[in-house]
Amino acid sequence: MTSTEATKSRAVDLSATKAVLWLTLTAFLALLALYFVGMDQGATSVFGNNTYVHEFVHDARHLLGFPCH
Repeated sequence: MTSTEATKSRAVDLSATKAVLWLTLTAFLALLALYFVGMDQGATSVFGNNTYVHEFVHDARHLLGFPCH
């Protein structure tokens, strides 16, 4: 192997399609995390009257400024 072959790198695919895919996936995961930290309680809870999710993210709620009491 020559030194030029060892230092060759592949081009990064920066297509608009891949950018939209990554941005969509990132936005979805961020909104899902925001829901679980900030919104999952009471009547809007996905898990019904179960408060395990709320108690698991309780300190994160206070850190981000969400009221929960």
